[in-house]
Amino acid sequence: QVQLVESGGGLVQPGESLTLSCAASGSIASIVRMGWYRQVPGKQRELIATVTYGGRPTYVDSVRGRFTISRDNARDTVSLQMNSLKPEDTAVYYCNSDPPITIATMTDEYEYWGQGTQVTVSS
Repeated sequence: QVQLVESGGGLVQPGESLTLSCAASGSIASIVRMGWYRQVPGKQRELIATVTYGGRPTYVDSVRGRFTISRDNARDTVSLQMNSLKPEDTAVYYCNSDPPITIATMTDEYEYWGQGTQVTVSS
């Protein structure tokens, strides 16, 4: 089962850049679409960017043109290059498959999420 570890977050000023990384403990080669999500306290987690196995990206309007998602199937990593950051980009960022990895137990089924990485954009 794949486990995901996000890193690269931090505190930056508006207009600056950050690169987030996601390292998978197992192979992501069989995962058709990987994505980056973000969550602000009190709001639902939002899928903001996806990338297919072949490298085709999609973005929500709020990040298109500023963020770039990529994946390295050989190294089992997914990255998110974030430029021209805005205060409204402040959130905890997670990577996961799209749809998210689901873990089934004998009595329940739930989505798997890593610990995420905090991005704060503030002057």
